[in-house]
Amino acid sequence: MALEIERRFLIKNDKWKEFIKRKTFIEQGYLSYDLEGWIIRVRFNGKNFKIALKKHIKNFTNYEYEYLIPPSEGEKIMETLANTIKKERYFLEINQKDWIIDCFKDKNFPLEIAEIELTEEKEKVILPPFLAKEITGLTMYTNLNLTKHPYSKWNNNDLKKIKEI
Repeated sequence: MALEIERRFLIKNDKWKEFIKRKTFIEQGYLSYDLEGWIIRVRFNGKNFKIALKKHIKNFTNYEYEYLIPPSEGEKIMETLANTIKKERYFLEINQKDWIIDCFKDKNFPLEIAEIELTEEKEKVILPPFLAKEITGLTMYTNLNLTKHPYSKWNNNDLKKIKEI
């Protein structure tokens, strides 16, 4: 089984930009909407389409399987999805670790999230100073939830909940 172990953080400033190695544009949408079951995602990264199957296991570990799909099929699937996410993804290297910064567009602008994939949950990580609050496990920040409840539509109660966490 393929495991994805990642931690996620909000960003407090743009000092991360000095570490950029490359970037890509991503558009993705979902064929399932239940965080408790298997999540099925289709993603276009400017070059190819992939379908992914993900399921939460525990803490910040998920099963994740990802497969290339033919462009004609990926385009057709994406056309049928009501809500998608668009983001610029930046790839960084900091302290010999690979980080990703997602800068959301459209309905989720100006949300920015940093992610790091780990080899095990107990792995020690030096957190860069541009990080703010850790949001690992907060479902309101999942890409799936952001398709249903975009960041630009969050009200004061949503934002207040975040400050309390």
